[in-house]
Amino acid sequence: MRIDILTALPRLLDSYFSESILERAQKKGLVEVVVHDLRDFSTDKHKRLDDYAFGGGAGMVMTIEPIHRCIEKLKGERAYDEVIYMSPDGDLLDQPMANRMSSLKNIILLCGHYKGVDERVRQHLITREVSIGNYVLSGGELPAAVLSDSLIRLLPGVLNDETSALSDSFQDGLVAPPVYTRPAEYNGWGIPEVLMSGHEAKIHAWRHEQSVLRTQERRPDLLESFGDG
Repeated sequence: MRIDILTALPRLLDSYFSESILERAQKKGLVEVVVHDLRDFSTDKHKRLDDYAFGGGAGMVMTIEPIHRCIEKLKGERAYDEVIYMSPDGDLLDQPMANRMSSLKNIILLCGHYKGVDERVRQHLITREVSIGNYVLSGGELPAAVLSDSLIRLLPGVLNDETSALSDSFQDGLVAPPVYTRPAEYNGWGIPEVLMSGHEAKIHAWRHEQSVLRTQERRPDLLESFGDG
C-alpha cells in the first residue's frame, strides 16, 4: 500500500510515522507513506495556501490551485483507488471501513486547514470524505495519521502476531475484553482464575462474555448496530 498525504504542515506528521509499528511497516516495505508539502505546489510568491472567502465571513480558505497541481502530479505517476479529504462531515471512520480500505493499493489523503478547502476541491478532485469523530480539529493531519494507522496495522506482516488485529475492539462489533499480564498477583490484586486454567474453550467463552458485558456498559450503541454476537 502507498499513502500520499497532502498537507500545509508536513512536520506535524514526521514523528508519527517514524516510530514503532508504523516505522517498522515502512522499513519492511509493507507500506510507503509519502508526505507532500502543498506549499511546494503554490505559485504565490509567498507560498500562501489560503485566501479570503468569497462573500465574506470569518476564517481563511485553502485555495484550489496547489491542491489540484499536487493531485494531478501524483495521478500522472500512478493510479489511485481513492482521493480522500479528512473532513468532520465525512463518513465516520469505523473498523469495518478500515477493514475494507486496508485492501486498497494507493490512496491520497488531503488535510484541510483554516476554514476548510475551496468547495470545488470537494466537488471535482475528491472521491471520498472521512471523519474520525463529531468534532473539529485545527487541521486534518491528526485525522490523516489516525486513518493511516488504522489501515497499516491491518496489512499482512505488519503486526508480529497477525491474529492480534482480529481480536481488537470492534472487529466483531464488540469492545475488547480485559487483558492481564505478569505478575498474576500484585498489591493483593489478582486475575480471573479462568485465565490461568489453560482451558482454551473456557478462556474464549470468558473473553466473549466479558466483551459483551463491557460493550453493554460502555458502548451499548454497538450492540444496537451489530447485535451482541
